[in-house]
Amino acid sequence: MTGTETAVLREMRWWDIDAVLELERDLFPEDAWSRGMFWSELAHARGPGATRRYFVAQEGDRIVGYAGLTTSGAESDGDGDQSGDSVPAADVQTIAVTRDHWGTGLGSRLLTELLRAATAFECAEVLLECRVDNVRAQKLYERFGFETIGVRRGYYQPGNVDALVMRLTDPSTSVNPANPLDGNGVQGTETHG
Repeated sequence: MTGTETAVLREMRWWDIDAVLELERDLFPEDAWSRGMFWSELAHARGPGATRRYFVAQEGDRIVGYAGLTTSGAESDGDGDQSGDSVPAADVQTIAVTRDHWGTGLGSRLLTELLRAATAFECAEVLLECRVDNVRAQKLYERFGFETIGVRRGYYQPGNVDALVMRLTDPSTSVNPANPLDGNGVQGTETHG
């Protein structure tokens, strides 16, 4: 089987951008991210002030999935003080899996890794936007406990497709529903420094 046993999750690095872009353009042809958008995200994913986490799923020498998360309210204001007014929150920026890995559990593994990152950032909640016509993704998020809290009209352009706004409170308590007995449901995960 592919997806769950053979794909290794690891930190996304700059040398993965070309392969991720190819997958991005295949899966999201109307609203694909640009090379610059990925570079910008990865620029904030390392070091002591990091506010992003991006992962790829690699099977052999092929990237078969990727996911990313950003945080807000967890940063210091520059003089060492944490903002007392903001509650740290995370936002799932992207999650994608090649079509030949749909239904294999790889999306669940990537989402689990993002929730682990949100927990490491001490985020109280995780938000995301999901196309109203992407029922497969909606079901995945609902299995993890995400609830729809609103709609953003015309969010996805140029197709003018609405987005559901979904929220998960306390990501530290969310367990991969596909495999609840193995901790977080992530095996073979490597995050390289």
